[in-house]
Amino acid sequence: MTSTQNKKRLGSILLTTILGLTLAGCGSANTPAAGKDGEATGNTGNSAAKAETSAPVEKTLSGKLVVYSAGPEGLANKIKEGFEAKTGVTVEMFQGTTGKILARMEAEQSNPVVDVVVLASLPSMQGMKNDGLLLPYKEAVHADKLVSEWSDADGSYFSYSASALGIVYNTKKVTTPPTSWADLGKPEWKGLVNIPDPSLSGSALDFMTGYLSAKGEGGWDLFKQYKANEVAMAGANQEALDPVITGAKSVVAAGVDYMAYNAKAAGEPLDIVYPAEGTVISPRPAAIIKTSPNVDNAKAFIDYLLSDEAQGLVAKAYLLPGRTDVTPEGRASLDEITTFDVKWDWMNEHGDEVSTTFTTMFK
Repeated sequence: MTSTQNKKRLGSILLTTILGLTLAGCGSANTPAAGKDGEATGNTGNSAAKAETSAPVEKTLSGKLVVYSAGPEGLANKIKEGFEAKTGVTVEMFQGTTGKILARMEAEQSNPVVDVVVLASLPSMQGMKNDGLLLPYKEAVHADKLVSEWSDADGSYFSYSASALGIVYNTKKVTTPPTSWADLGKPEWKGLVNIPDPSLSGSALDFMTGYLSAKGEGGWDLFKQYKANEVAMAGANQEALDPVITGAKSVVAAGVDYMAYNAKAAGEPLDIVYPAEGTVISPRPAAIIKTSPNVDNAKAFIDYLLSDEAQGLVAKAYLLPGRTDVTPEGRASLDEITTFDVKWDWMNEHGDEVSTTFTTMFK
C-alpha cells in the first residue's frame, strides 16, 4: 500500500474516530474537545487564559508528548532533547518514513495516541488537512516568518524545514557530472543510476508529482527513458544513496540534498547538482492531530520547532530552514536553487496514481 493510499484510508478511519469521540463528549481533563474555532476547550486552562485579557497566562507544562517524525534522525533527536530541556515535558518519538508514519497511525486508529506528526511530504499533510484530521493553531509563535507557500494560512500545519531534490553523484566515479534530469537517460549512464521508491519516500513522491504537475502528461517520457536506461528503483532515500557512497552505483536521481551534504561533510565522496531547468523543494510540515490528548504540550512543541533555537538546529543539519529570516549553513540557499512551478493541489490529488504508475513501471 502506498503512502497516499495509507493517507486516504487513514483519513476515513480517523474522521470516524473523531466523530465518535465528539458524540461521546470527550472534554475530559486529559483530552480536551475542540471548540468551534478549532481551539481546545475543557479543563486545560485555555478558557481562563482567554478570560484574562489584561496579560497572557503562561501555562506550566508537564506530562508527555507523542511525536511521529519523518527525521532526519539526528535532528529529530536534538529537537526532542531541546524541547524536553526547555519544558520538562517527556517526548515519546517514533521515527520513520512518511509512509511508515501513516501506516502506524492507521494501525492505531482504534486508540489514537499521537499528538504531533512531522512528515517529509507537503501533499500528504495537505491531504490530512482536507480530511479534517488536524487541529489548527493560528497563534503559533513565529509562524508569520515561515515561507508562506510551504505552510497553511489557517494554521493547520507548519513547514519548519525543507530539502531540495537533486542529482547526487560519487566524485570518484564521476568526473563530468550530469547537469540535467534528461542526462540520466543517456547511454553513458546506463545501469549506473538509482532513484528512490515513491511508495516509501515522501520526498521522492514530491519530486515525481511535482515534475509531472509542471510538465504535464509528457513528463512521463523522462521516467520511461530512465526505465529504458536501467535506472533502478532502490528503496527509500538512504537505501538509494548507500550504493552511490560505496561506488556500486554512480548517481542518485531525485536524491535528498541534506543527506548528500551530511555525507560529504563526513568525508564521503559525494556532491550534488541542482539541474538548471529546475527541481522540486520538499517541505517538512508539522501538525497537531485533532485527537491529541496533550494539546497544550503539542502547541508548545510547534512553537519550539519555529523558535530561534530549533531553526538553528535545522540550519546545522544542512536543511533549508522554514523561517525566511534564518540562514542555511554549508549548503545552497533557497534563492540559489531553480524550482519548477509545481501545483501542490495537483500533487496531493494525483499522488496515489503517480506512485502506482511509477512503481509498476520500475518493478
